[in-house]
Amino acid sequence: MFGITSALSEEQQKKLLSLFGRVRLHLLYKASKHGFTAAAFHNRCDLQGPTVIVAYNPAGFAFGAYTSKDYTQCGQPIYDQEAFVYSITAGENKPLRVAGITGQSAFTDVGTGPNFGALVFLHGDQPAILSSPGVGFNFEAPAMHGGSLDLNEMEVYRVEGVSLLAEPCRDTQWTAERKQHLMKSVNDYKPEIKAVHQARVLLVGPVGSGKSSFFNSISSAFRGNMTSQAIAGTAGKSVTTQFRTYTIKAGKGGKLLPLILCDTMGFEENAEAGLDIEDIVSICKGHVKDRYQFSPSAPIQENSPGYKKHVTLTDMIHCVVYVVDASKVSLLKQKMLDKFAAIRRKSNQLGIPQLLLMTKVDEACPLVAQDLKNVYRSVYIQKVSRDLSEALGIPLSCVLPVKNYSNELDLDQKTDILLLTAVVQMLNYADNFFENLDTEGIKDQLDLYRSNDHLRPSIEHNAV
Repeated sequence: MFGITSALSEEQQKKLLSLFGRVRLHLLYKASKHGFTAAAFHNRCDLQGPTVIVAYNPAGFAFGAYTSKDYTQCGQPIYDQEAFVYSITAGENKPLRVAGITGQSAFTDVGTGPNFGALVFLHGDQPAILSSPGVGFNFEAPAMHGGSLDLNEMEVYRVEGVSLLAEPCRDTQWTAERKQHLMKSVNDYKPEIKAVHQARVLLVGPVGSGKSSFFNSISSAFRGNMTSQAIAGTAGKSVTTQFRTYTIKAGKGGKLLPLILCDTMGFEENAEAGLDIEDIVSICKGHVKDRYQFSPSAPIQENSPGYKKHVTLTDMIHCVVYVVDASKVSLLKQKMLDKFAAIRRKSNQLGIPQLLLMTKVDEACPLVAQDLKNVYRSVYIQKVSRDLSEALGIPLSCVLPVKNYSNELDLDQKTDILLLTAVVQMLNYADNFFENLDTEGIKDQLDLYRSNDHLRPSIEHNAV
């Protein structure tokens, strides 16, 4: 579920994280969004492993409970020596942490709101708690919640440990020489088909996944300074509303690179919201002109102003790249995964190779934020990569972690190496598209391309 943000302030988050070791928090449930009911809580939080509840009341307290056990609604008392309840207040430097009473259960695993004895959340399916200090946990009510039992908000986070692999899962040289080698590989690239001078790569993904930011980051890496040609932002709705094709120059005033990155409107969970899958098919076949304004009511039609009837290989998409925010993978719902699957089926039918770009890896793992070179050693990033590979049916070798530029003012060598590695793979996969064309029933037309560079015969959309 994209566009959902935590209610924790930066100070509250730091205090909450101080209660654990090296962990990251993954937002699973937000009552104001999903509902102040036990059913909504269990729908999002059952079988999620270690979790922490954060409840917010009108008195300004952020308080809750942690358990290392699953919620399963088994109807039994659950014993958990690692469980605790806590409270965070603005006037205290450290959070209050209260361990369980020896010999008593941490919580009762029932179908109601989470019941930790001393604190029962969503009591009566209402935005409220029931407070009974001394049952499971012993604390002073004023210190825990200030006596305010109503809730403004309640969130549940999965608590995920972070650690490093002994050896990186991919070998990468993080040197200036490696960066220059990657840049040269992109600069020197020539498509397999002589009449095609630039590989065309389509970026598709949910709202806020970082498609526009990826183009800006690649452009910055080649220009040598920060650029922001593509409109990017953090709005809940797609900032990109047009189909855009972006070229990249090798330095200010330099030659065009043999690559066109195509940006699209982000897609959303609901079938009627965001980018229509039929629009993606039309883009892949080359029928959509640059700056076509997407319609929220219907996909592009043959009589639409932005529709191109006669297309050539230069208009078609040669590689499809799915873009996913690594820090929000746990919030991907089945409807969103179904959209990915539908696009993958269409792309396979058209013979277009596909990659998956995993953005914001530094936000997903604190060890990667600490040092980007940890991206291939992070246990968590590897887990997310495998989860995405399995969920989308894409080989793990096709999952590429990157960090886009966001608030930086200067370029970073490690960031550029990850970005450029992804671009080189996109060009390699575009070559696969060209190599497979002979088997797609258009060999005669390809012979014309190879022998007559100046000819650009049209290829109707049903040719592929």
